[in-house]
Amino acid sequence: MNTIMLACNAGMSTSLLVTKMQKTAEEKGIQANIFAKPVTEIEITLQEKNVDVILLGPQVKFMKKQLEAKLAGKNIPIEAIDMLHYGMMNGEKVLEQALKIIESK
Repeated sequence: MNTIMLACNAGMSTSLLVTKMQKTAEEKGIQANIFAKPVTEIEITLQEKNVDVILLGPQVKFMKKQLEAKLAGKNIPIEAIDMLHYGMMNGEKVLEQALKIIESK
């Protein structure tokens, strides 16, 4: 099972995207644990869960380098969610993005 964490400022807008991603995963028979957290809770969450990829909401993508430095050695890719897909709440495209990142690890 793939574990996908979405991170944004407060986790509110990203929660809707998570729901759409979960629906797409179910429809396609993809086993995935998808959830959203505020970016401030990434490190705490990683102590509790194994995560395959972290996708950053457009509003926090500026934190990517900082987060990569903090998570160095954990082999967890961090990428920004495509702004167009995020804005349209396109769960299918964001799920595809996450799965491609996981496959290329």
